[in-house]
Amino acid sequence: MVTNEFDLHTHSSASDGVYTPEELVAQAYQAGVKALALTDHDTVKGCEWLRDNDDLLPQDFRLINGVELTCKYGKQVLHVVGLNIDIASEAIQTHMNKLETLRNERAQTIALRLVKLGLPDLLTAAFEKAQGGQIGRPHFAQAMVSLGLVDSMAKAFKKYLGAGKPGDVKVEWPELSEVITLIHNAGGVSVLAHPTKYNLTLNKIRYLLAAFAEQGGDAVEISYPGVSKDQQKSLSILVAKHELAVSMGSDFHDPEQTWTRLGAYPPIPLGLSRVTERFLN
Repeated sequence: MVTNEFDLHTHSSASDGVYTPEELVAQAYQAGVKALALTDHDTVKGCEWLRDNDDLLPQDFRLINGVELTCKYGKQVLHVVGLNIDIASEAIQTHMNKLETLRNERAQTIALRLVKLGLPDLLTAAFEKAQGGQIGRPHFAQAMVSLGLVDSMAKAFKKYLGAGKPGDVKVEWPELSEVITLIHNAGGVSVLAHPTKYNLTLNKIRYLLAAFAEQGGDAVEISYPGVSKDQQKSLSILVAKHELAVSMGSDFHDPEQTWTRLGAYPPIPLGLSRVTERFLN
């Protein structure tokens, strides 16, 4: 995959990425990316930091304020990317505060469940691992490794934190329609993230894209690491049918994840309206 000049889906240490926001920008610019959307999970703290330190941005570099919001449609948990949002808007700030409370309450529940299994109270250690970013299960896994309770994060998830394990505490996420409305109220564009990564059949993806369009969604990610040409073809047909735009991005988190790198994603099929046309000249 070649490096593209824009990347509309990336993560920093403000959520579950490895690079700080400043490091992410530097690495992206070095790779040849000229326009970058920082789309951390359920937080805009990284965007806020870059806004307050915009003198650190290269002069010919465009930062796009974004966020990747977790929500649900029926029983299905989804991710919707908001691009070009006003991170200072009341709607965004209220929602972020609500999500931070949910995640902190979840962390407390995870810690209590692990104590009942005979482990020490890991809440403080997990918050330290989060380093001011959003706390989540990976931070509990890191704490376990640091304390010698397990020898790898994979073991922590396999034994304690993975799906169906005691540390797998669910969150009552907002509905899809609520998240789309939130993004619009913040002046942004709503994008359904990586639709082929939800372990859905093609028929269920058809219903999902129809519902997303009906509820006011704007675009669908169609180019990202791991999507196949056949999947792109199917998604292209659905995008055209529902008159949606397409988006693209690396979904970058960590340089050790060798299947992705900043600015890299498969070519975009021709003849489709790109979401960049809405806010990038």
